Amino acid sequence: VLRSGDYERVDRVQPVLWAVMVSLAALWRSYGVEPDAVVGHSQGEIAAACVAGALSLEDAAMVVALRSRALGALAGRGAMMFVAMAADAVRERVAGWGGRVSVAAVNGPASVTVSGDPGALEELGAALSEEGVLRWPIPGVDFAAHSVQVEGIREELLGLLGGVRPGPAGVGFWSTADSAWLDGSALDAGYW
Repeated sequence: VLRSGDYERVDRVQPVLWAVMVSLAALWRSYGVEPDAVVGHSQGEIAAACVAGALSLEDAAMVVALRSRALGALAGRGAMMFVAMAADAVRERVAGWGGRVSVAAVNGPASVTVSGDPGALEELGAALSEEGVLRWPIPGVDFAAHSVQVEGIREELLGLLGGVRPGPAGVGFWSTADSAWLDGSALDAGYW
């Protein structure tokens, strides 16, 4: 049973969200709704790989559980912020912070999430505020997902996920990491 504070822990919330995604796909399939293609971001991409058949349910669960637990090592070193601006414009802006801020997710044509060093994000937020750009910090997040900070857990993840055995996808799988269609066999430890 999860308590209210548990939803703020990445090692709890990411596996829960993944389980909901995979379960919804199974429910839709039970009613005859078969996807032609799948796409996801972060734990959503792990769910997409599972739904596509590129990862077994067991391997996908292992990836999301171990990856989210490893992210705990980054706690307290980062932050994330929503920015209502096109990705290319934000990428130009964050270049001035020398890797201390990254575009973590492209949410839509005029919406991104950035992550990185908390001080750098505060500086970026202040500059955007002066220009009237809508932005706000993402509450409860104290790590910089999808930024250079994640490189700090790369070796640990390679070791933890060495047993992952991907296979060909039975459904089209669009990789948000590579911005390309993948057949599924490339979704090994190094991919995640």
